Amino acid sequence: MDQEHRGLRFTFNASAEIAPGSSPAAFAPARVTELSFRGCFLETSASFELMHPVFLKIHHSEEYFEAETSVLYVKPSGMGLVFREVKPQFRAVLQRWLLTALDNESGGREIPG
Repeated sequence: MDQEHRGLRFTFNASAEIAPGSSPAAFAPARVTELSFRGCFLETSASFELMHPVFLKIHHSEEYFEAETSVLYVKPSGMGLVFREVKPQFRAVLQRWLLTALDNESGGREIPG
């Protein structure tokens, strides 16, 4: 778990697809390696400019998540995306994944209040 200025981020491993926001039919493969309530990091060979709108689909544990995102930063290995619009049913999927990641990182122990 990483608690930088970008908030709680969790190591995550899931397949994903990304497409330019203007052309959601042209998907490129990607892999999610970090996930948070605000965005994610993708390992991908696809490249987009900063703040470019990107449509994202993530497949994990027989569920999927989709959101409209923007490119927040670019690294040689991939890019960071910030979620712009997440529909309620996908927000629920994201919450389940993040709660599971939190539970896994805490070793399944109850977190003291």
